[in-house]
Amino acid sequence: AWSIERPPGDTAGCTFCHTSSEERCSTCHQRHQFDPRVARRAEQCKTCHWGKDHRDWEAYDIGLHGVVYQVNKWKPEQFDFSKKLSDADYVGPTCQYCHMRGGHHNVQRFGTVYTSMGMSMADRGAPIWNEKRDRWVSVCDDCHSPRFAREQLQALDEAVKDAGLKYRETFKVAEDLLVDGVLDPMPKDLCPDWSGQHLWSLKIGAYHDGEAYGGKTGESGEFRMSNCTDVERLCFESVGYFQTYIYKGMAHGSWNDATYSDGSFGMDRWLVNVKQNASRARRLATLEKKVGITLQPEEFWKTGEWLDELTGPYIVKNHPGKTIFDLCPDPGWLDTHHAPAE
Repeated sequence: AWSIERPPGDTAGCTFCHTSSEERCSTCHQRHQFDPRVARRAEQCKTCHWGKDHRDWEAYDIGLHGVVYQVNKWKPEQFDFSKKLSDADYVGPTCQYCHMRGGHHNVQRFGTVYTSMGMSMADRGAPIWNEKRDRWVSVCDDCHSPRFAREQLQALDEAVKDAGLKYRETFKVAEDLLVDGVLDPMPKDLCPDWSGQHLWSLKIGAYHDGEAYGGKTGESGEFRMSNCTDVERLCFESVGYFQTYIYKGMAHGSWNDATYSDGSFGMDRWLVNVKQNASRARRLATLEKKVGITLQPEEFWKTGEWLDELTGPYIVKNHPGKTIFDLCPDPGWLDTHHAPAE
């Protein structure tokens, strides 16, 4: 939704991939060649699968497997791309070898068991997740032992679990600021959010109900990286970027990336920054109360040449009393709505 609310020029990098590119054979096979030998190269995935919140290419490229690929990819005896994937016997795995094993085009079939790109965890005791984990191990044991593959999965589990602990602590600091009314600005002091309402940006789904968060039961906020408090933006980056680095790094054998390159250490830094912000906000609120100052939020939080281009102000201006859910009522159109079942 933070993409949907913006002017088209702001999100070209989102829409060029998350539209027709997802549905065309030529995205991977290339329109003017349509050569399977091209589609089997790892770089073919790079156009879409890289960046702060889905760091697949970077994690693969600087991981052990990616290094093996980069230094050997021009040697046909090591990487013979004329062979079908079902017959491939590469010296190291490519994206396609693991995620499209045997030439299977359902890439998610060989995905991992985590949801939201590593930002949350699934119930790994459920049969569907056990099946996925076994399938992952079956790919790894083409070159490694099953024990090795399961140890890597366990390491991934621990890294994601530790990241979740850090994020919950980061989130709790921000949540307490909101509940105590010392966020500057509060949600009501901002321009309307993407839905035309004043929901707290970290009130995702129906997890946090109450007047302090804005909205009604079941109504959802959406992560913001702009026009919000620094604390909220840091929370967004902590889970949306750094926790994703950790997950992608561990999943692709890039352990350095998971730790140093804004992974684990990045989450440490953002947790400290959020705590520092919270400490200053509380001290300032105490001083203002003592001297009798009543905060008047700045107008630039509510309106501006760019802000007025967002969907929230547009809905309020052109459809008074409506929200984006009234205008697009199908509960399935956007999975963050979490509309209550009838």
